[in-house]
Amino acid sequence: MSTITTGPSAPAEEDTSSSAARWASSLLRSVGGQNVSLIGALAVVLVLFGSLNDNYLGWNNIQGIGEAITIMGLLTVVQTVVIICGGLDVSVGSQAGLASVVSAMAFTSTGSNALLGMGAAIGIGAFAGLLNGLIIVYGRVNPVIATLAGLAAYKGIAQLISDGRAQGYVLNDSIFIFLGRGKVAGLPVMVWILILVALGVHVLLKYTDIGRNVYAIGGNDTAARLAGININKYLVCVYILIGAVSAVAGILLTARTGSGQPVSGSEGLELKAITAAALGGCVLKGGKGGIGGIILAVALLGALENGLTVQGINAFWQNVAQGALLVVAVVIQQRRNGERAVGLPA
Repeated sequence: MSTITTGPSAPAEEDTSSSAARWASSLLRSVGGQNVSLIGALAVVLVLFGSLNDNYLGWNNIQGIGEAITIMGLLTVVQTVVIICGGLDVSVGSQAGLASVVSAMAFTSTGSNALLGMGAAIGIGAFAGLLNGLIIVYGRVNPVIATLAGLAAYKGIAQLISDGRAQGYVLNDSIFIFLGRGKVAGLPVMVWILILVALGVHVLLKYTDIGRNVYAIGGNDTAARLAGININKYLVCVYILIGAVSAVAGILLTARTGSGQPVSGSEGLELKAITAAALGGCVLKGGKGGIGGIILAVALLGALENGLTVQGINAFWQNVAQGALLVVAVVIQQRRNGERAVGLPA
């Protein structure tokens, strides 16, 4: 005769469900609500355009998206650093265009020496960043105004030295070919460069005293100054970093297109970088932001732009979508921070 044992199973089920809820809550906290939203939006974009075009989710197109977002991604990563620090740089696109021209012209003038061409580009980029930083810190000029002047000046210099035309031809050089078209472990070299730069900046911000000081300056510059942080030095160094990485983006632009581009390929990158930074969780008044959300935002913008292009939608609509995304990102930030609307009672 068998004995049937009965007992309360509800508590066990409740324990299981509460454990799952705690696990989900812990996962959400570690990933971040902002990043979860970006992952969801990216999934929607991929599924939508994948259902409209069979080739959209193909490996070749995915690699193409990766290559297309690399230059914007590099500029967004360093834009994130300066935004966290409480500043802004709207001249990154012009700096990339100037570096692109310099890399190609130095390459051809030095007997096709790729390393000298790249070194000259990074040098001019770092100098442009240094100039921006000095104007902002010691000229006491608002960062937006100072870098807006840089946007016009660096673009003008690039056009002057190139006569407004593409310069040189670099695709007869193995180094430029490797940078622009090479692959490592199945991924384009350009994508690997973005990954390495993003990881480096992530480690810098999250695990070093330098990163903690950058957050402190953006969060409360008065408290940071009283804590003994040399704010002027940090700001100048941040703008030098932006210039150097913008130059790397310019070198990749040269490698990808085969020649130095004074404007084409770099114009409008500053707006894309700011949009991606805002979407990725950077608070534009400083003190908050991270690289994980930035990479997701860059991927989202790249997937959306590629999908619109694949569907044959007018490129002008991409600008409309980009502007709308920037407004949405800033509105969400304002709501999350509990800031009252301008001109309305709290």
